[in-house]
Amino acid sequence: MDEAQQRPEPGPPEHGPLAGFTVGVTAARRADELGALLQRRGAVVVHAPALRIVPLADDGELLAATEEIIDRAPDVVVATTAIGFRGWIEAADGWGLGESLLGRLRGVELLARGPKVKGAIRAAGLTEKWSPSSESMAEVLDRLLEEGVEGRVVAVQLHGEPLPGFVEALRAGGAEVIPVPVYRWMPPEDIGPVDRLLDAALSHGLDALTFTSAPAAASLLSRAEERGLTRELLDVLQHAVLPACVGPVTALPLQARGVATVQPERFRLGPLVQLLCQELPGRAQVLPIAGHRVGIRGHAVLVDGDLRPVPPAGMALLRALSRRPGWVVSRAELLRVLPGAGRDEHAVETAMARLRTALGTPRLIQTVVKRGYRLALDPSADTKYGDA
Repeated sequence: MDEAQQRPEPGPPEHGPLAGFTVGVTAARRADELGALLQRRGAVVVHAPALRIVPLADDGELLAATEEIIDRAPDVVVATTAIGFRGWIEAADGWGLGESLLGRLRGVELLARGPKVKGAIRAAGLTEKWSPSSESMAEVLDRLLEEGVEGRVVAVQLHGEPLPGFVEALRAGGAEVIPVPVYRWMPPEDIGPVDRLLDAALSHGLDALTFTSAPAAASLLSRAEERGLTRELLDVLQHAVLPACVGPVTALPLQARGVATVQPERFRLGPLVQLLCQELPGRAQVLPIAGHRVGIRGHAVLVDGDLRPVPPAGMALLRALSRRPGWVVSRAELLRVLPGAGRDEHAVETAMARLRTALGTPRLIQTVVKRGYRLALDPSADTKYGDA
């Protein structure tokens, strides 16, 4: 047997678990990192920063909070984000108050929300007293309330917006709270990408939307409201586009509107991407058609494991057929789902021919003369499917 005869038959080309899916990214910070993680696993990424970070190095509010902490030592300082804590120290350095602030922070009970904040604290030459394993502000709050905050002064480094319920709960417990607003979230200067992201979500051009901060989720909802699209956006997030949040705080604006989200157990970008790698393929429809295993994804189809990209018109037809597998769908009904088709049913025939070519297996879709088209569902499939 020669070398050519010994060579194994090539299998389907390898593709990532997110191949065929389109994921929206709303992050302003670390968007490139998140996008790269998604693309390495096969996803098409649509990026539209839903906000921008405005540093407050020249802001009188931050300066006043810094001077108050230096002049009157708080009992506790809560650091919530690494970028915010570093920004605070840098701003203080710029005002000539860096060493005074660090000296004050060395003598207080310093709490860090998570490992990244701990790293920023230690890089500044400080040591945190405690950090929750859950990286949750709720656990930080529980610890403070259990210790008792009556009559204590607690400084809280905010991360772009007031922490929902956190400051209020401390004040209700008798604490004096000093907010430290290190930066603020603002709407993006160019709203065009956000509008295009919204349009893609509403037209089912996205399979998932990722959120890495609560302000980004709130900003997207706010833009939808400005355009009169709130109801449509909430509907699509509840039924068609998977909202994935990096953690429970990020999810709050969506949950307040009744939108259920998915979140990784560890509040990191890597686990967020891994969660999508599990969730999106599990949501994809898989059907036995004409002796083949066909998985219908956002912008592509897996035919026996072989990824077949499909144009938007073809995907619209395929989704319409897959909603009633094995049943005949009329040309008139298919024309209604075909984007920009007008009234000419010939457009359905043209798009169907292109769809069959894209799938590489024309007999997956049967033409039923004078009636329409149907998926050639295998006879062994569920008997509720048919052309009755």
